[in-house]
Amino acid sequence: MSLAIIYSNRNQECERAQALMESLRHEYLVYHLGDEFTEGQFRNEFGDNAPYPQISIGVNHVGTLKDALQYFLAQDVL
Repeated sequence: MSLAIIYSNRNQECERAQALMESLRHEYLVYHLGDEFTEGQFRNEFGDNAPYPQISIGVNHVGTLKDALQYFLAQDVL
């Protein structure tokens, strides 16, 4: 499986995204707001209305946690 990247502001939904990756034993990195990126960089990359977390898997931007669940369902991982 390709590496997942979670762009996190450390909210509960971001923690759920990490828990999902751990439960699937999917390799992932977490980039934290204020450490690896700024709010401006996040908005430039994902848009002004993008919620946290945003998730990329491999070279594909998947979207939110809900989108990641749909992605894994479509991949027959869930």
